[in-house]
Amino acid sequence: MEKNERLRGLLLRYDEVSLLIQDPNVVKDQHAYRNIMKEYAQLNAVAEAQGEVSGLCSQMSDAKTLLQHEKDPEIRELAKEELQDLERRLRNAEDRLKVLLIPKDPLDEKNIIMEIRAGTGGDEAALFGADLFRMYARFAETKGWKFEIMSVNETELGGFKEIIISISGNNVYENLRYESGVHRVQRVPATEASGRIHTSAVTVAVLPEADETEIDIRPEDLRIDVMRAGGPGGQCVNTTDSAVRITHIPSGVVVHCQDEKSQIKNKAKAMRILRARVYEMEAAKAHSERAEARKNQIGSGDRSERIRTYNFPQNRVTDHRINLTLYKLDLIMQGTVEELFDALKLSAKEAMLGSDRFESEQPETLLKAASS
Repeated sequence: MEKNERLRGLLLRYDEVSLLIQDPNVVKDQHAYRNIMKEYAQLNAVAEAQGEVSGLCSQMSDAKTLLQHEKDPEIRELAKEELQDLERRLRNAEDRLKVLLIPKDPLDEKNIIMEIRAGTGGDEAALFGADLFRMYARFAETKGWKFEIMSVNETELGGFKEIIISISGNNVYENLRYESGVHRVQRVPATEASGRIHTSAVTVAVLPEADETEIDIRPEDLRIDVMRAGGPGGQCVNTTDSAVRITHIPSGVVVHCQDEKSQIKNKAKAMRILRARVYEMEAAKAHSERAEARKNQIGSGDRSERIRTYNFPQNRVTDHRINLTLYKLDLIMQGTVEELFDALKLSAKEAMLGSDRFESEQPETLLKAASS
């Protein structure tokens, strides 16, 4: 009953929006027009799916009527086959409509701050952290997203002990939210002379980026320290007090940024990272199922706490939450990750379809529940 009411409400809104996009006053306001067109596209998908369901129901009714009154055996057999095909198509259409009726998480359209850190495994973990960074960067490029390095701590071998990235564009959080967790890699390191396979781990945290209006961070709650940038050397390293460390006193969150030569730019980047971390903490308080969300995301970096395993000798990647194994690791590391990411999103939506609590369930919670 609740789903039928939601469908009726969405179809009524679709009629309203169809008129709004023709309103000259709305068309003049580019910001309002973009938003209304985005809503129209979402509602149009629902309307088309409902139209397909209605059409198939009508065809099934005609086929059943024909079957009841037709005497010719051959025509009856054809009607039975058609009815079976229509029933299959109707089930598929209803499933698609159910997925579209799941309330969209308002966070899905947000930009993100992604944090990649080397866990267990030393230099090899740092090198794999760099590999993951490139995988996400290539995927972002295919989606037309903006990819900006906020902070980086690089090793001598070219790996990353830590790298923090800002990714912005359409539905970034929706696509990357399930990357949070421990990523385990099994391969022979380039520095391994005996050819033994090593197991290392990298942690990834995906935080929705908060606007300034969404999270209230008072200046008096901040302690800002400036210092000379550290590092191996260079023209501007250790010559000016450009590095910035910001501490949010109420939460204890600390952010350090030194990659820019300008103290102002470093402070601006640090504030964006800080705002995302505090926003995630506040969201965890508001939703009990996301309690200690960031802690759960990054874990301890131990090899046993993994969401996914990348096995290079077997060219295999396995996502342990949905028991999906793909033998195309070479393509995945090049950024061809749609099949993997789509499977994660679909699994979460299917779990939500089995729940009557559409509004309260979080996809991460349902994904974990579905795999347990």
